[in-house]
Amino acid sequence: MSDRERLAGYVEVWWGAVTDFAELLEQLPDDAWTTPTDLAGWDVRACAAHTAHLESVLAGRGEETAEVGEPPHVTGLMGLYTEVGVVNRRDRSPAEIVAELREATTLRHEQLLADPPTDASARPPRVFGGVPWTWEVLLRNRPLDVWMHEQDVRRAVGRPGGLDTPAARHTADYLLESFGKVLAKGAGAPPGTTAVLDVEGSTPVAFTVDDDRRGRRLAEPPTTPDLALRLDRESFVVLAGGRRTPPADAVRLEGDADLGRRVLDAMAVTP
Repeated sequence: MSDRERLAGYVEVWWGAVTDFAELLEQLPDDAWTTPTDLAGWDVRACAAHTAHLESVLAGRGEETAEVGEPPHVTGLMGLYTEVGVVNRRDRSPAEIVAELREATTLRHEQLLADPPTDASARPPRVFGGVPWTWEVLLRNRPLDVWMHEQDVRRAVGRPGGLDTPAARHTADYLLESFGKVLAKGAGAPPGTTAVLDVEGSTPVAFTVDDDRRGRRLAEPPTTPDLALRLDRESFVVLAGGRRTPPADAVRLEGDADLGRRVLDAMAVTP
């Protein structure tokens, strides 16, 4: 597959994700927008405002500034940056935030279709916050970010769904790639350890820890790995996304129980 085809695929998945998210937000009564989510310090409004902010910057509407103070839930510079969009939209109505999200993403979609990127390693003309991402990283991350926030909202307001869309599959498969790092670095598994992560709806992945204590992906899962974890997509996503701990019966652990607990404790790979 060429760079152009792969990047166009990311754009298609992102467009579906933003459409689904906007439609969900439009269905919510205004009082639901103050419902807390799994993200510390963020309610439904914050998830929507943050997404509208980033998409507006990417569409070419310029960077924003705001006095965000020192929110207790913010732990880094990127966290402070994402608060700018939230602070600047506190006085906007839900309808105004959804309208901005739709307008910005429609504009950006038109831009990407009219002048599609063809070199995955090239730098886009705009990336929010000056993050030094390539086209590959930017376009691959946007469906993940949008879909994760759609799910944050769905869990908060009790409207489950959207777990088998292209964006859901894209996100789960993307997060699965970090399992080697979780195994080797997060859980501190010794060299030679093998582990399989089997998430419903995705192809199972298998990793081993090499002599440099790095997770190396295996072409085929071993017959008897030291550890096998099996769980549904939502349980995996809330773990890998650092959102919440799923019910104990949602995770099936086979093999080294102590290693399994360390892996689960280190599973979060997104801020």
